[in-house]
Amino acid sequence: MQKSVAVVLALAAGLSWYSSAQAKVSAEEAARLGKDLTCTGAEKAGNADGSIPPFTGKNLGVVPGWTHTPYSGGHPVDPWPNEKPLLVITASNAKQHAERLSTGQLAMFEKYPATYRMAIYPTHRDFRYPDYVCERARENALNAELVDNGLGVNAIGQVPFPIPKTALELMWNSQLPARAWTEEMQRDNGAVTPSGDVAWGRSFSKTLANANNPKETPYSSTGVQSLGMYTTVLPQRDNGIITVAQTPYNFSSDSLKAWTYNPGTRRVRLNPAFGFDSPMIGTNGVMTIDDDRIFNGSPERYDWKIEGKREMYVPINSYKVNSAEVKYKDLLTPNHPNPDVMRYELRRVWVLVATLKEGSRHLYGKRVMFIDEDTWHSLMADNYDTRGNIYKYAQVTYYYHPDMSAWEAGAAFFHDLTTGQYVGYSLSNEARKGPILNKGNYTADMFTPDTARAAGR
Repeated sequence: MQKSVAVVLALAAGLSWYSSAQAKVSAEEAARLGKDLTCTGAEKAGNADGSIPPFTGKNLGVVPGWTHTPYSGGHPVDPWPNEKPLLVITASNAKQHAERLSTGQLAMFEKYPATYRMAIYPTHRDFRYPDYVCERARENALNAELVDNGLGVNAIGQVPFPIPKTALELMWNSQLPARAWTEEMQRDNGAVTPSGDVAWGRSFSKTLANANNPKETPYSSTGVQSLGMYTTVLPQRDNGIITVAQTPYNFSSDSLKAWTYNPGTRRVRLNPAFGFDSPMIGTNGVMTIDDDRIFNGSPERYDWKIEGKREMYVPINSYKVNSAEVKYKDLLTPNHPNPDVMRYELRRVWVLVATLKEGSRHLYGKRVMFIDEDTWHSLMADNYDTRGNIYKYAQVTYYYHPDMSAWEAGAAFFHDLTTGQYVGYSLSNEARKGPILNKGNYTADMFTPDTARAAGR
């Protein structure tokens, strides 16, 4: 693999930091990266019957059929528009495929037997991360470590543990996969009642995640992993509210912080309740703050366990559901998103289980998360209430984006299996532009309480 000069110099500069770190895997294990494992740790080989193909990684920074102008906010284009499903799962045959379905997916078939279905398409493993991500992953395999009982991590950039040994290492992989280092977008949220009525939320967001900056080598021993600024437009009662948030690398020495500007008082106040199971604004209470991207924030309230890998039908390569061709009225159908625009593939996923600690408080007594081995993104979750009943089913649709040569989180769907409500979250189909990635010249001083105050006024 050819290294960029910037990466070589950055890694050399970091050797003094690494001298105090303990290797997490042996040199022999790390040597598997780029050989029988992909450079970020997935099994290159397909499965026994060929239904999961070998990883090719033949496409870097391009999506066939998508003529994309860099950093323009172009909406995604499906590279396989004429591909037909291999299988369609309905309530009538779901039990035959239960081994490859989650409890939440099976609950969806049971609750909506007449309309819910999953179209299973051929599995594609043709997109890859850029070389600097591979180089960082290899350095992390040898040197990254958990600190403060897993509440923090010392690593370079993204993919801290490409060969995870513990549940908290896997959890940190899902929080720090390779993604955009700057993102600007319009986020539309549609909370759908069982009758099909939709309550709309809308915000404009800017985020900065220096862990993903290809031009620098950010260390995660201290500081902030991501910064965000969110300006609410809908619902009307919340119009003009501005929130800035900071997520640390170490939740032992720091916490998720948010400050909110209220146009009624024209003041900025620290929001001490931000995070964990606080309701996500604009989702009618269906989502919690830490539901975003399946799980985010401090792991402190849960005990964590790896339950190995499974071959499962999961949402991935989700171009159609995020395209400008799909209008919201056609997407947000009653009970669940329109199955005609959803795409599922058979993939190997890590199963990560979080069980609420005795004495801790959260709406979810247990969370079962399914993390894609190729990308390290969490694709789905089955969330249980504190009595042990399946409560919510969540899924995030990802697609490979040329602007960052990595996977972008598209539309997410969170289903309350008790009330029948669901929310389509972070939609951008009808936005004038899709996500604008890795273009913004953002700095940390653009995400402060003073920034929110100035923007509000």
